Amino acid sequence: MKNGLALFAGAFATLALSWGAVVLTAHRQYGSLTQYKDPVEETLYPQPLTGLANQGRRVYQDLGCVQCHTQQVRRDGFGADVARGWGSRQSVARDYIREQTVLIGSHRYGPDLRNVGARITEPEYFYKLLYSPAAIAPGKPAYQFLFETRQAVPGQPSAKALKLGAPAGYEIVPTRRAEALVAYLMSLKDTYEYPEAKPFVEAPAQKEGGH
Repeated sequence: MKNGLALFAGAFATLALSWGAVVLTAHRQYGSLTQYKDPVEETLYPQPLTGLANQGRRVYQDLGCVQCHTQQVRRDGFGADVARGWGSRQSVARDYIREQTVLIGSHRYGPDLRNVGARITEPEYFYKLLYSPAAIAPGKPAYQFLFETRQAVPGQPSAKALKLGAPAGYEIVPTRRAEALVAYLMSLKDTYEYPEAKPFVEAPAQKEGGH
């Protein structure tokens, strides 16, 4: 019995040390990452979210968008994300350091959104996708509760009124939550190529007898 306890304690200590080494090594490697300063532009990347976009991040979480969309572009050989146009390069750890909560996700019922702000530059598209997605993305749920349908003032339409087929005499206006969510989606663009984000190329196998 005494030997059994010693064996268990030894196995537990080995597993604990191994797990701790993995966690501490990863924390040391990624936890100390900072913004990268472009040597020519002298601009820091990634740039922080604006106030409205940061509010939109919370709306994104509240609506459970992470259940259907990922935010990670895989490199060639691990998926066809770049070929699909979801990004011009693979995602790297530095892309996420500006975020309080990393929303990588695990399911792709919809397209990856890591660079959706670079692919789609018109806010109107996002509003239409949220209000009436059937024509753009069949099967995607509508979020009409993010909009307000109100009576229009004759000859004085709201500057925020959307062209979404409102009934005669009425107009559809996005709520503050809708504006914040769209601002967040448009902020998702990892277009800057960090040194560690350059395409990964495996070294060619060395032939026998070669140098």
